[in-house]
Amino acid sequence: MWAEKLGKQLGNPTRSVAGWLVSRFLTKRNGLLEESAVRLSGIQPGDTVLELGHGPGLGLQSAAKLLTEPSGRLIGVDYSEYMHKMASERIKELVASGKVILHHCDVAAMPLSDSTVDKVFHCNCYYFWPDLRKAAIEIHRVMKPGGLMVTTLRLSNVATLAAKRVMPGENWRPENYMAALRDSGFSDVTLEDRQHKHITFQVIYATALKVDGHQTAS
Repeated sequence: MWAEKLGKQLGNPTRSVAGWLVSRFLTKRNGLLEESAVRLSGIQPGDTVLELGHGPGLGLQSAAKLLTEPSGRLIGVDYSEYMHKMASERIKELVASGKVILHHCDVAAMPLSDSTVDKVFHCNCYYFWPDLRKAAIEIHRVMKPGGLMVTTLRLSNVATLAAKRVMPGENWRPENYMAALRDSGFSDVTLEDRQHKHITFQVIYATALKVDGHQTAS
């Protein structure tokens, strides 16, 4: 029972004692993964960048610093209303300036136009998406041809939580997410080990691909 409750809070933190504890956990443990995802995305000053499952807003803060041109824009989406409000408060100046736009929504149904995003990054969140392929199709839809998507995770930690049944089903396995990405029109889908500050973590890369002006999956 505790594992299921923890899994629900990790996937959708609520305004509660448990949700507050999860937000503290995410702030402390996700910092390196967030910073690494931003760094490995190769963000350019004028890019339009999207973070999926932005949580408390650590990755948003890091990415915003790189978008130094007037055309640079940052979008964040999160399914948790609590995380949406927390991130909105953390970066309220950036939101007020219009540099950052945050949406409280499902990754599988984002209020974004087709082919508008240059870079997508996320960490520690795809495991909680109920339908990986539906989410992957939606991510692909909003990305420009040739756009890069990066996700970071510490697979050893995720596998430990999965063994304790904190992670729902088998979506946590990288090969399942990578298969959904390939099926949804992404190319060059790879998994690499990386090390930063003596910590080993994993990175999944994927490139948005369009054929004859249309997506390869629908």
